[in-house]
Amino acid sequence: MRRRDLLGGALFWASTAVAQQRSRIAILHSGFPHRTRIEQLYAALRDLGHEHGRTAEIELLGAEGDPGRLTSFVAKLVQEHPQVIIAVTSPAALALKRANVTTPVVFLFVSDPIRLGLIESLPRPGGNYTGVTFSDAFLGAKRLELLADTVPGIRTVAVLWSPQFEENAALVESIRNAGKRLAIEVATVEIGGAARLPAAFDEAVTARAQAVIFLTENALFDHRRTVADLALARRLPTIHSTRPKYVMVA
Repeated sequence: MRRRDLLGGALFWASTAVAQQRSRIAILHSGFPHRTRIEQLYAALRDLGHEHGRTAEIELLGAEGDPGRLTSFVAKLVQEHPQVIIAVTSPAALALKRANVTTPVVFLFVSDPIRLGLIESLPRPGGNYTGVTFSDAFLGAKRLELLADTVPGIRTVAVLWSPQFEENAALVESIRNAGKRLAIEVATVEIGGAARLPAAFDEAVTARAQAVIFLTENALFDHRRTVADLALARRLPTIHSTRPKYVMVA
């Protein structure tokens, strides 16, 4: 199924909460919305009858990886009470949840909404949250397996990750468990922001890593070229996020 079809299906639930008059919809993105295919989301909304400037007022709020900016946007939404909030990525959805927002929320790009406490289950989410998810914690192990197949005789792999992106913890756990099974040492290196990327790769080299698993997060989305250049400069085979399998929450 095409991604646009999935977006439309997830947003249909939210559209039932919006009255027939001019709708007020907020899109909260914790990262960089204009560097993603945000137009697909606008197209899905338009297909449902919510066209910005004609039948709807759609406000796009991009935090650009800044937690303080994200918090201020959430406070703004609490005060303004839009009819529907679309939360793009898990930090945005979690920020709304922690603020006890009662507005209907549709989340996108959240890998484990049950573990994060956003919903009760996929078929019966409960509460005021629903959306599109991809459960990819098990892919941590698969990434290590792919590296082991690609780099024969690999003994040590470094995992570069940010604990601030809460879903990464499950991926790291999956990779560690796979490392024990495959007799591969897993060295974890915390990134903690784009400024630490060079040092993080240097730590991977110091740990005698023969390859790297890079777990991205919103604040690093705009630094993909830097990550690739650092990996090439240190001659470290690196595996990144794979194309997720999307599952629509009922």
